[in-house]
Amino acid sequence: MERRSGWLERKKEGRLCRPGGKKGSLSQRFVKDIRRNWILYLLLLPGLLSLILFKIGPVGGMVIAFEKFSAFQGILGSKWVGLDNFKRIFTDPYIPKVFMNTIILAVLTIVVVFPIPIIFSLFLNEIRQKWVRSTVQSLSFLPYFISAAVMVSILYTILSPSSGIVNNIIRSLGGSSVNFMAKPGWFRPLYVILEIWQTFGYSAIIYIAAMMNIDPSLYEAAEVDGANRWDKMLRITLPCISTSIIVMLIISVGNIFTVNLDRILLMNNSSVYDTADVIQTYVYRIAFESKGFPDYSYGTAVNILKSVIAFVMVSFVNKMADRFAETRLF
Repeated sequence: MERRSGWLERKKEGRLCRPGGKKGSLSQRFVKDIRRNWILYLLLLPGLLSLILFKIGPVGGMVIAFEKFSAFQGILGSKWVGLDNFKRIFTDPYIPKVFMNTIILAVLTIVVVFPIPIIFSLFLNEIRQKWVRSTVQSLSFLPYFISAAVMVSILYTILSPSSGIVNNIIRSLGGSSVNFMAKPGWFRPLYVILEIWQTFGYSAIIYIAAMMNIDPSLYEAAEVDGANRWDKMLRITLPCISTSIIVMLIISVGNIFTVNLDRILLMNNSSVYDTADVIQTYVYRIAFESKGFPDYSYGTAVNILKSVIAFVMVSFVNKMADRFAETRLF
C-alpha cells in the first residue's frame, strides 16, 4: 500500500515518467522549473541583470572602434573608418611605453603576488587550533572589503615624509626622510605591496576550500609511513590542490593587462608618471581627459587589441596546462 500510495502521489504531482512518455517541450519544462524554484530565480535576478547591463550589453559598443565616433551623431550616424584606429596604435609613440609598464606590473603580480596565497593557505592549513586558524583567516580576508581609496590613504600615512612610521624609523637610525610616493622606482614595489595586502586573503580561500576536499586517509597513511608535516604538505597537500593552482594561474594570465585602475589613479602623480602610466590610464586619458573632444574610438581600439592579446595568451597557457598537467580551464 505504501508503494502504491507513493506511486499515486507522484502521478498526481506529475513526477512520474513512464517509459516512452512525453516530458513536455523545453519551454514547458522551463516554465515549470521557474514555478517550482521561483525563489532561487529571484535571487539570481540581480546578478543576471548586472551581467547583462554591464558585461554583455556594452560588447555591442565595440563597433565604435571602427568608426570616428561622435557622441552627437551616435553609433549609427558616425563615420565608418574601418581599421584606421588600429593602424594608429602601431604609430602611436606612447603605446610601447604604456604596454611595457603594464606588462612589468602584470609580471610582478604573477611572479610575486600569485604564490603568496598558496604559501599562506598551506601554512594556515597546518594550524591545529581552529580558533587561531579562523581568526587569522578572517583578518587576512578583511582588507579585501576596504576600498582602494582607503588603502592608498593608509599607505600615504605610513610613508609620510614628516610623520610616517617608516620615515620615523629611518630617521631614528640616522638616515634622512624619503618621499616614497614621489619616487618612480618605488611605484611598482608599493603597488605590489598593496596588491598583496588587499587580495592574498581572498585568494587563499580558494586553496583552503580545495584542501578541505583532500581525503584524510592520505594523511593517515603518510603518518604510518613516517612522514612529517613538511612531507605531507609537499607530497600530499600541494599536489592535491595543483588543479586549483593551474586554473587560478590561467585566470591570472587572462588578467595580465588588467591592473587596478583606481589604485593607480590614486597613487599617480607627475613624479611617478614614467612608471605609473599604463594602458588603462592612457585609455582613460585619451577618452575622458582629451583636450577638445574625447577620442572614444581610439580608446576602444586600444582596449580591443589588449583583450585580443590577453585571449591569445590565455589560450596558449590553457593548452600548455592541458598538455603537461592534464588540467585546463576550457
